[in-house]
Amino acid sequence: METQTIKNKETATKVTERITGSEAIVRCLIEEGVKVLYGYPGGAIMPVYDELYKYQDKIHHVLTRHEQGATHSAQGFARISGEVGVAIATSGPGATNLITGIADAQIDSTPMVCITGQVPSHLLGSDAFQETDIVGISTPVTKWNCQVTKASDIPAVIAKAFFIARSGRPGPVLVDITKDAQFNELDFAYEKCTKVRSYVPVPKTVSGTLEAAAKLINEAKKPMIVWGQGVVLSEAEAVFKAFVEKSGIPAAWTILGASALPTSHPLNVGMLGMHGNYAPNKLTNECDLLIAIGMRFDDRVTGDLSKYAIQAKVVHFEIDPAEIDKNVKTDVAVLGDAKASLTSILPLINENSHTDWHQEFKDLYAIEYEKVIKDDLYPTKEGLTMGEVIHQINMHSNGDAAIVTDVGQHQMIACRYAEFNKTKSNITSGGLGTMGFGLPAAIGAKMAAPEREVVSISGDGGYQMTLQELGTIFQQKAAVKVVVLNNEFLGMVRQWQQLFFDKRYASTEMINPNFVAIAEGYYIKARKVTKREDLAGAVKEMMESKEAYFLEVCVEKEGNVFPMVPSGASVSDIRLS
Repeated sequence: METQTIKNKETATKVTERITGSEAIVRCLIEEGVKVLYGYPGGAIMPVYDELYKYQDKIHHVLTRHEQGATHSAQGFARISGEVGVAIATSGPGATNLITGIADAQIDSTPMVCITGQVPSHLLGSDAFQETDIVGISTPVTKWNCQVTKASDIPAVIAKAFFIARSGRPGPVLVDITKDAQFNELDFAYEKCTKVRSYVPVPKTVSGTLEAAAKLINEAKKPMIVWGQGVVLSEAEAVFKAFVEKSGIPAAWTILGASALPTSHPLNVGMLGMHGNYAPNKLTNECDLLIAIGMRFDDRVTGDLSKYAIQAKVVHFEIDPAEIDKNVKTDVAVLGDAKASLTSILPLINENSHTDWHQEFKDLYAIEYEKVIKDDLYPTKEGLTMGEVIHQINMHSNGDAAIVTDVGQHQMIACRYAEFNKTKSNITSGGLGTMGFGLPAAIGAKMAAPEREVVSISGDGGYQMTLQELGTIFQQKAAVKVVVLNNEFLGMVRQWQQLFFDKRYASTEMINPNFVAIAEGYYIKARKVTKREDLAGAVKEMMESKEAYFLEVCVEKEGNVFPMVPSGASVSDIRLS
């Protein structure tokens, strides 16, 4: 390996090595601290895999069973660790199979770098075998993307990719690298990227906005906090808790914000949104000040925007200027990183308790408990409920487990009833609502945090979209606990068909395979529960297992998730039945 010394623009000397582009890619990943990446080999990315083989002692490649599984695993890894997740695939179908996970990461602000192989540069545009314009395809769903055709460009592009992915509001980046760029040589030296011209990841806080926000907060009689994932992404949990406790303001969360404040905290008043808790949804339209922190006013949270919190002043703490006034008109916008902004405003906030206002939340919770929660968690009817399964998991996890969900009824039930004592414990697909997310994301989460209990919870529909990743669990010996809540329906769609389409269950009933046999085919211990008297023992056995475990629980076929805000309705119109 040839080395030489060159001078950069600042005249400082840099020692370089003459290596191939493929080796440079692997070396760049190592320089960025990547220890695990997820992917699937193929012709256009084979030179990189050859180098990964040589660097097995420094970087661990996880062979997923589908490229979509690679992106979801990278997402799970990123969400629980706070680091950049990495996925790698070949050209053509390999690259296009990444798109769902990339789109999911984009809308949920997950830092991820995807590297794809591409046909040699002289074949670009010729419809060569497995050629796809992945840069064009991924442009709408990436924070940034780039195609590399020269080996010499690889270090700078990958450095930029990691900087953009993790800085400011995080997101996915895709780097497409032609096969000749992988084979050709370059003088390699790596320098991490710390800035990009015209890119401002964290906007400056506008002068006076902190003081204006504090004035509104201190004067409010019925203030309410709504927080999202921005609190988690900025690692602002401690100062956020201090802000909530000093102000005494009831705080409600979006599903991606869950776990930033412990579930049991007395000022945590529950989940917002279509299947959120009764009190925070109803009282959104009765508060006099809405304090939004690191959330984007998604339609699932707001319902009918023309009737959403129109009586309230709005203070919005947000890192992304594009989110200000996008959906909800803001009275005071506090731009910047949530941790920095909350730290700065904390001394300006008066201590308060808002006792009478809190009582209104407690009164509405009591109504929800009697009409919904009691029957979900402690049912007297014959069929098993999803809620009692989550309750049993809570009893064994003590709120310390990371719960990774798929998308559907089980997701809403898990988010509503799982206990979270640690941050980064609720890992789910929020904005895109990707069925099939749960199982591969749980693999990434477990590999990022092997010391934590990781429980994947899926419905029978979404589970079958990526169940082949059981093979990844087996090969990697990842001790993921896999729970399938089987109601033999695409449950969420069926619920809508029941309520709004006169029970016309069009294409939602599932004729399912033997899930236990499939899990056992992957050499994973498995059990099926159909009776209530067997549930507690089965959950205990699963949670005490030191290895991967599959548990199928047959729940009531036509159980519904309530409360529910009908699509397009006001949050005030939330239904309890």
